[in-house]
Amino acid sequence: MAAPVKRSDKLKRLVAVQRHLEKMAEHELAATTRYRAEVNQSMEEVIDAIGSMNPIHRQFSQQYAERFGRLTTKEKQLAGVQQLQEMKVLKERTKGDRLEENMKVAREHEDREVADNSIYELIEITLALQIADSARD
Repeated sequence: MAAPVKRSDKLKRLVAVQRHLEKMAEHELAATTRYRAEVNQSMEEVIDAIGSMNPIHRQFSQQYAERFGRLTTKEKQLAGVQQLQEMKVLKERTKGDRLEENMKVAREHEDREVADNSIYELIEITLALQIADSARD
């Protein structure tokens, strides 16, 4: 018969899963941050084109203005998404920290129980030896 799974072991597995969820949330946040940086770079390029004195750019000023508007909207959307993802990362990290703390407490209780049981066994052995010695006398 297999030994029962300890509470600390169960919590250890949950901590591992939670840390994985935390890493996934961090990767999503990093991807959004990179995409937001690309959008900002594109906005800077459009601004440079609009402000350029090159006659070819002046012909496309309306298209540049429209593109800048779309990029501005996209940047605002990404800022909102990034804020939500930052909150998600924080939430997942907090869950993981709590689970890890609960795991440590459970392990301490299990270790204390093992130590207590060892002391009880030692006392029982000592008493049994004393009884056996007094029975011989």
